[in-house]
Amino acid sequence: MHTAITIDALKVLDAIERRGSFAGAANELFRVPSAISYTVQKLEEDLGISIFDRGGHRATLTPAGRYLLTEGRALLEATDALAHTARQVAQGWETRLKIALNTLLPVDALFTTIREFYALGVPVEVQLIEEVFAGAWDALQSRRVDLVFGADQFSKPAGPFATRVLGEVLFVYAVAPDHPLTKATQPLSEADIAQYPAAVAADSTRGLPPGSAGIFRRQHTLTVSNIDQKIAIQAAGLAVGWLPQSRIRSALANGQLVALEVQEPRPPVILHIARHTDDVGKALMWFWNKLSEPERFQAWINPSPT
Repeated sequence: MHTAITIDALKVLDAIERRGSFAGAANELFRVPSAISYTVQKLEEDLGISIFDRGGHRATLTPAGRYLLTEGRALLEATDALAHTARQVAQGWETRLKIALNTLLPVDALFTTIREFYALGVPVEVQLIEEVFAGAWDALQSRRVDLVFGADQFSKPAGPFATRVLGEVLFVYAVAPDHPLTKATQPLSEADIAQYPAAVAADSTRGLPPGSAGIFRRQHTLTVSNIDQKIAIQAAGLAVGWLPQSRIRSALANGQLVALEVQEPRPPVILHIARHTDDVGKALMWFWNKLSEPERFQAWINPSPT
């Protein structure tokens, strides 16, 4: 499909407007003035509009010309970005990197690493996607994401995946300070706990079998979308359940939540970073190596026992 508007014509209009004259544009673009005049005249004829008002000493854009240049500059920026991205891909850098974040971990656990990545000056778009339980592995298996931060050891599907251990997340059974369970004899039994609704973060998996933990068979549930919501409803006294210790330190310290002992403690969950073995893009591997550094996430993840 032929169009009268070319990248070259837009560059000519941009130069004329910035320089204030056809001659100024000719000097900037290393062309003779007649070539600049011809480009503008040809564009006006093809579009059937007047782009410049030539009545004064300075080339002045008509309203139609102003609109054309404003929108045209957006196209010029887009073509520059396209050229840069093409060179970036040719050098092995991805245009976008999608990272699944296990809801057991807070998003700010990744802030330092992302800030260091931005310091590289590589315009790779980073997208963080929160997943729950098997949802992280499901997102990786289906290639909705390129990397998982916090893949658990229970729901890993078969496939050519590379993994590295991050450490383990410890759990605390926590309730609101005015919840009736705080007055029960500890350690709490199943009969004590099953009287009250359990807060559940719904598994975000689409294809893998969903999982859950720490819920008794006879217990009603109140289901939410992630750990942040689970913490909120437990602090409000609406439900009870296990919570990641590192996520609720401040809530325990300021009395928003109270930790209780139970007869059947929940074992820690060992978390990994994971990717497809055959994915080796530069951005992916940069994050892979950074996220593997020892003690980078010690505020949220305990070292796994050796």
